[in-house]
Amino acid sequence: MQLVRGLHNLGPRLGGCVATIGNFDGVHRGHQAILARLRERAAELGLPSCVVIFEPQPREFFSPDQAPPRLTRLREKLELLASFGVDRVLCLAFNRRLRELSAAEFVGTVLVDGLGIRHLEVGDDFRFGCDRAGDFAFLQRAGAAEGFSVEAAKTIEVSGERVSSSRIREVLAAGDLATAERLLGRPYSICGRVLHGQKLGRQLQAPTANIQLKRRRPPLAGVYAVSVEVDGRPRQGVANIGMRPTVKSDGQAHLEAHLLDFCADLYGRRLRVVFRHKLRDERRFDSLAELKAAIEADVAAARAYWHTQQPST
Repeated sequence: MQLVRGLHNLGPRLGGCVATIGNFDGVHRGHQAILARLRERAAELGLPSCVVIFEPQPREFFSPDQAPPRLTRLREKLELLASFGVDRVLCLAFNRRLRELSAAEFVGTVLVDGLGIRHLEVGDDFRFGCDRAGDFAFLQRAGAAEGFSVEAAKTIEVSGERVSSSRIREVLAAGDLATAERLLGRPYSICGRVLHGQKLGRQLQAPTANIQLKRRRPPLAGVYAVSVEVDGRPRQGVANIGMRPTVKSDGQAHLEAHLLDFCADLYGRRLRVVFRHKLRDERRFDSLAELKAAIEADVAAARAYWHTQQPST
């Protein structure tokens, strides 16, 4: 998959495409349906498929403190888009310059001159351009004038429920991993590199991998039974994700995973933590002794959960 970053890298050399535009946060089953249709139209026209995304996402630019937590960081999003057969991703820096483009300038600069677009798939509620003045009807008129077709992406429902990133955030926050998995089309996971932490887990006889969240706010919190992918192999474990209220907080969320019956140096390794079952909410304990007892109970609960997942013989 080709990654094109920034307006300055657009131009005739890209040679035309079939495109869609959006945040694609989570690359959930609704997004996957759009990507499938995009691949079909690209094959019909003999052109590459292209997904246009923004970094940061628009709501993060306008209201960074009120923006919703991301389901996927940029690297994970790109990996998922590639796995669904996208040929090209255009990642535009959402900054003042882009924010001030009018709808007509966005169409002319990005879609027509930059991408040479021949077909566009977007939701019929899509808004763009300065002050969100551009809409689906505007795109249809622009397409008729500039020679590209525009089609509305269909809403996807699973078990009668509309699939959306906001709905997935809601069910993750509620600890409903089963519904999140149905809407995503896969179990929810977070990837990150293992960093050196306070090493408090070692003192409590439960060493943990401190997985980098890069200051982002996660969409879920609490203690979970997890599987941790190490060198492509899943390992059973238990993880805490949240603000660690018992220890001195730095104001940032942390993801710490303890792998059951596993001992190896994981510092610097990139791990994927797959959330399988919520054990409890995060809570504050009055002493490290109480925290140690709670961790022991969490490990026992995780072992009990994983025992129920073993195939019967």
